[in-house]
Amino acid sequence: MPHLEWMWDERNRVPVLVASGAMILAIAVIDWWTEPYVSLGFLYLFPIMLAAGFLPRWAIGLIGAGCAVLSEVFSSLDRSFVRLTFETLALAGCGLFVAELVRNRRLNLEAQERLRILVETSPAAIVTIDDRGFIELANRAAAELMAPRDGVLIGHPIAAFLPELHHAVRREEGPQFRASMQCRGQRDDGQPFMAEVWFSTFKEASIPKLAAIIGVIEDGTAAMAATVAADHDDRNQLTARETEVLRFLVQGLANKEIAAKMDISESTVKNTFQQLFAKIGVRTRSQLVRVALERYRDKL
Repeated sequence: MPHLEWMWDERNRVPVLVASGAMILAIAVIDWWTEPYVSLGFLYLFPIMLAAGFLPRWAIGLIGAGCAVLSEVFSSLDRSFVRLTFETLALAGCGLFVAELVRNRRLNLEAQERLRILVETSPAAIVTIDDRGFIELANRAAAELMAPRDGVLIGHPIAAFLPELHHAVRREEGPQFRASMQCRGQRDDGQPFMAEVWFSTFKEASIPKLAAIIGVIEDGTAAMAATVAADHDDRNQLTARETEVLRFLVQGLANKEIAAKMDISESTVKNTFQQLFAKIGVRTRSQLVRVALERYRDKL
């Protein structure tokens, strides 16, 4: 339907309905003319589906029943109420199916337009992110905050500015959620900043996406000093076993190899990883490696 949806644009309402009526009339005349040879009743599907995007459900059902009667009248077969009933259901059902597709598409486009207007007119920095982590929409405040070199945020990966927000897009099936967090970000020129982010996940045609409002907590050295102090506190919280497991993880060892190196069970290694995930605030081993190299390089 993406290539045909222009036909159901509201501006085409009158021409499409007139064309559908003309098609029904033409099919009826040709069906009457060829009655002894062939039945063309199935062709009524096309004008019904064409008009379905502009008609209420009751009108679609009425047109389906009328076309089924025309098909039965000009059929070379004996009259059958059962066949008439099935023809009515088939014609009306196809029309109703197309009508629902068109209505859902219009609602989707309207929602996208409302979101676009909200993003562009908001004084706060707002971005929306697709399932691959790329920025889909961004307003002027967001562009001023993250200062991309080309002046355009759309199409850039959010990981280049707010790495933690990239991991918030949920690719797995699950309920939508809203949350807030404080994280470090950097502008395109490398200048760091501390951000307060409020974000919400949503789905668009079953594709997970994310919308976020971004506020700056504090610029400059004070915020970064606080972050370094927090990192230092995190370091002191690691036990000797957690540090050792983290060191072997960075070296690329699997759980079984780590267990053999440390002379402990594999289940103990798994439990240690779970403790590290919770303590450091990550969800995957790759994220754990990245954070380990950022925060604990001197200990590893």
